[in-house]
Amino acid sequence: MAVNGNPTVRRRRLGAELRRLRLARGLTSTQVAERLLISQPKLSHLENGRRAIKPRDVRDLCGLYGVTDPQVVDALMQMATEADRQGWWVACGEVPYAVYIGLETEASCLRSYEPLVIPGLLQTPAYARAVIEETIPQATPEQIAVRHEVRLRRQSRAHHPARPFRLRVVLDESALRRLVGSRQVMREQLQHLNRLGAQPHITVQVLPHDAGAHPGVSGQFSILDFPYAPGAGTVYLERFTSDLYLEKRSDVQHYSVMYDHLRAQALNPEHTRHFITRAADELPIAASLPGRP
Repeated sequence: MAVNGNPTVRRRRLGAELRRLRLARGLTSTQVAERLLISQPKLSHLENGRRAIKPRDVRDLCGLYGVTDPQVVDALMQMATEADRQGWWVACGEVPYAVYIGLETEASCLRSYEPLVIPGLLQTPAYARAVIEETIPQATPEQIAVRHEVRLRRQSRAHHPARPFRLRVVLDESALRRLVGSRQVMREQLQHLNRLGAQPHITVQVLPHDAGAHPGVSGQFSILDFPYAPGAGTVYLERFTSDLYLEKRSDVQHYSVMYDHLRAQALNPEHTRHFITRAADELPIAASLPGRP
């Protein structure tokens, strides 16, 4: 998978949705190519995101696949129009998770489970810097600066007044208790988390330790949903050296069921706010570890 920015991501998402629509219609790529008077390899390249597609071709394919919802057709055509625009993060330099940022930019909803740290979209600047510095020991100051800038700019996607997307987060209690940066940084982060959780498009739930074993014990995952593909999506599994992206409907459904179980076991949003407030109040004033103010 290419990691050079948003155009490839948009082409991949668009191609994947067009392929899904074709299969739902029961058509082979050869049949579609014959009806539209194009070559089968060209259609294959379009569906794999290896070739740009014109809005007119998207409209013709939607007509062939029986797509009658004008909002869906318009969304797919808009993706084709914008497929060659560079993502803003490309100008920032090398960003290891550029593919994910492209998907996040296109998503209408993000469902995330985080067992150890506060998610990037909900981090304060000080917490974000501390996480980056303390989890990437070989990073240069320049690399840390780039990652920090990109992380903070990503947050505008969640807070943009014109088009905020739906953000649902389940946090393990460990993410609240793990001291990142300093006690002051942590206290400000927890207070910030409560402020964000009060916004109507952001839902934060805490899964307390006494909930016992649960479907998230295997680690972090996020599910991205897209406005042009109801019922479809991408599961993102963050790893230290190479991330994983799962797009099969069966995989997305499997993780969606896991997420629903996590939400059911977690505290509701109101109880979560009280829980976070108590966690902030319980942070000791005196340092117990060397170097921790």
